[in-house]
Amino acid sequence: MEILTFELTPFLTNCYVLKDGGEALIIDPGDAAPQLQSAVADVKVKMVINTHCHCDHCGGNAEMVRITGAPLACHPAELPLLQSLEQQGMMFGVPFPASPDPARFLDEGDEVTVGSVTLKVLFTPGHSPGHISLATDGVVFDGDVLFAGSIGRTDLWGGDYGTLIASIRSKLLPLPDHTTVYSGHGPATTIGRERRSNPFLVGA
Repeated sequence: MEILTFELTPFLTNCYVLKDGGEALIIDPGDAAPQLQSAVADVKVKMVINTHCHCDHCGGNAEMVRITGAPLACHPAELPLLQSLEQQGMMFGVPFPASPDPARFLDEGDEVTVGSVTLKVLFTPGHSPGHISLATDGVVFDGDVLFAGSIGRTDLWGGDYGTLIASIRSKLLPLPDHTTVYSGHGPATTIGRERRSNPFLVGA
């Protein structure tokens, strides 16, 4: 599996493209940047996935769905956020176009495939009510749950600190230490590194 990272929007949000066997997944398209469009021009995009529906993670939904013809997917509890995308942008002074509604909902235990790779959906709320992460062997895409040396903020609508910590402890920390964590912002890290040194998790 090839993993491409694109840092998009004024919020410096990581968008990921996963490629395998002539297919691709797009995770968290903050906008429809030309480099993102070029990256998927030669493959069949199976799905556009939002780990959660804050504006900086789904501002490119409409254009990438239009260009690729791929279905949009998120957790059902994120629908109110998704449908308020334009209003969210106005709060931060950054315009975002409205998103189409999802064609599919994803929840704990669901699986998503790209080529020969299968990713399992983990329900990881706390940063937002319906946040999900996507895990496969040695890799997890966790949106704004766990960062290198930090965790997701919980002061936005639907956020809850206790729920976030519980999600990290029950869904992410059980993953093998060598698992690479591809977060919604900042550099990649590993589960082992965060278990040992993340100030929010030491002793978890």
